[in-house]
Amino acid sequence: MIQLLWNILLAYAAYLIARVAFWLENITLLNASAEVFRGGLLFDTSAILYTNALYILMVLLPWHQKETHGYHRFCKWLFVSVNSLALVINLCDTVYFRFTLRRTTTTVFSEFSNEGNLGSIFVTELVHHWYFVLLFAVVTVLLWRLYAVPNKKLEQSRQPSMAYYLVQSAALLLAIPLSVAGIRGGFTTAVRPITISNANQYASRPTDAALVLNTPFSLIRTIGKNVFSVPHYYDTPEQLDAVYSPIHIPNDTIPMQKKNVVVLIVESFGREYIGALNKTLDNSQYKGYTPFVDSLVSLSTTFTHSYCNGRKSIDGMPSILSSIPMFIEPFILTPASMNEMTGLAGLLGAEGYRTAFFHGAQRGSMGFQAFARKTGFQEYYGREDYTSDARFGGESDFDGLWAIWDEPFLQYYAQKMSEMKEPFMTAVFTATSHHPYHVPEKYRDIYPEEGIAIHKCIRYTDMAIRRFFERAAREPWFQNTIFVLTSDHTNLSDHDYYQTDLGGFCSPIIIYEPGHAPQMIDAVAQQIDIMPTLLGMLHYPKPYLAFGIDLLQTPAADSWAVNYLNGIYQYVGQGHVLQFDGQTSRALYALSDSLMQYNLVGQQPCQEEMERQLKAIIQQYMERMTQNRLMPQTPKQKNP
Repeated sequence: MIQLLWNILLAYAAYLIARVAFWLENITLLNASAEVFRGGLLFDTSAILYTNALYILMVLLPWHQKETHGYHRFCKWLFVSVNSLALVINLCDTVYFRFTLRRTTTTVFSEFSNEGNLGSIFVTELVHHWYFVLLFAVVTVLLWRLYAVPNKKLEQSRQPSMAYYLVQSAALLLAIPLSVAGIRGGFTTAVRPITISNANQYASRPTDAALVLNTPFSLIRTIGKNVFSVPHYYDTPEQLDAVYSPIHIPNDTIPMQKKNVVVLIVESFGREYIGALNKTLDNSQYKGYTPFVDSLVSLSTTFTHSYCNGRKSIDGMPSILSSIPMFIEPFILTPASMNEMTGLAGLLGAEGYRTAFFHGAQRGSMGFQAFARKTGFQEYYGREDYTSDARFGGESDFDGLWAIWDEPFLQYYAQKMSEMKEPFMTAVFTATSHHPYHVPEKYRDIYPEEGIAIHKCIRYTDMAIRRFFERAAREPWFQNTIFVLTSDHTNLSDHDYYQTDLGGFCSPIIIYEPGHAPQMIDAVAQQIDIMPTLLGMLHYPKPYLAFGIDLLQTPAADSWAVNYLNGIYQYVGQGHVLQFDGQTSRALYALSDSLMQYNLVGQQPCQEEMERQLKAIIQQYMERMTQNRLMPQTPKQKNP
């Protein structure tokens, strides 16, 4: 028994080493504390007992014939293999975390199921993070060397005796309830099995909850789980709708104006990189990395506060094009994605628009093609379509990992729109400003390394956007088009403000309509506002569902934003940001407190109204997801 306890302590040591590595690799994003590491023990216990259950059973099995050198050598192999695998998973997530700000869950397997380049990306990361390979090797060797085997003669144990069976049986009977309690996170029946969201109990910020967790636990606890659970903050539909409803019923008297709509979703193009949207940053000396987009801002409608609704590329599509935010897990990867639904393309397609989606990666990548078709895009153009067009550079324009370089693909995008019948609605998803942050060889000296790794890509993509607009401006459809530029999510940061729980969601929302006066609106904007705002600009006349608002028809004081991070909903409005765990408000910060240092929970009169609004948004979202009510005309159904 002593040997078993020692070996389990070795597993704890491996998890602790992985947590320290996780923290050190992401030290600018995470705050470590004794409470975080204390909470980590709870989740490590659950993961260790989950993954070592077979090993513990094999060691404690009251069967005297198992007491052989061969049997215990197999147990050693099993123990080292299982815990080395857990270490690999934790170390891989250490690198991936900076892109998502959350621990990986089982949806990652669906998210990247259609990618054919993961092997080369993995090899690239092994080279860049060689020290984790070394750490893995050292820890694995130590697990093998320090593993304890029974120190008595095994042959003696093979002799059946009452004492042997009593001791082994008692140890097994004791281990079973202890293991169940460890897996559940407590001993009493009142304790529900711990889930990912419980990590917030030990973290001062939602981002830090990832340091409390470990990746094996996050994977195990999300296998086959029902993503959405309906809360009952409001008892009746009437009460709920009176506070918030995602059904928009236009009362516009102006006939629909069928202007073209072009949406540019720019990979990782966070608000931080745009100098024109950060005039007070670095003591008003910040210039940014986007000279062309800066000039575009001066001609466009923008907002003082603008946010994305998720932290992954796969979150951006539903938020921007269907006004569906990410709660709990990426919408595309949940069963709710099979609900009857539509989006900007489907609504405008029914009004006679031609619609097309463009993404320079292979067809099927990230599930974009399936989602585009589901939401009404009539055409989809990917890498295969680009390379088969003899007017362009073919496979020589492939970046070798993800997609066609932004510059040529955006030229292709402009050309294909010039071949479409007006009115049209299109969207493009760029790719170059993505890890591993490469630019085409001919631009290596023009856009050298500076600041952080992504900056050279941002400069390249800004140039590609400039060339796109130069090309589009020569086309007859240009003056009759509304352009929207936003990002799918944010990415690497070198400013403290953009590394906070809220700052990590700061995305640009730029609406450019040629010939219209520019304005910077002192309001809160978010990706899910893009669809209703565009429909309002077009004077779309029919009811539709959108979780966001029309930013140009809603008073700035009533604008708001919402996002979800590690079990915490963040609601921005009324000059504050509220952090709510589904039951209790954990924190309230003034937006002027840019580093989120002063928790005002329970001290501001706006908190009650913010909670009321947020609860209604959550309940509407969960009810409609689970009841297949993502269309305004869909009748309400009872939960099964």
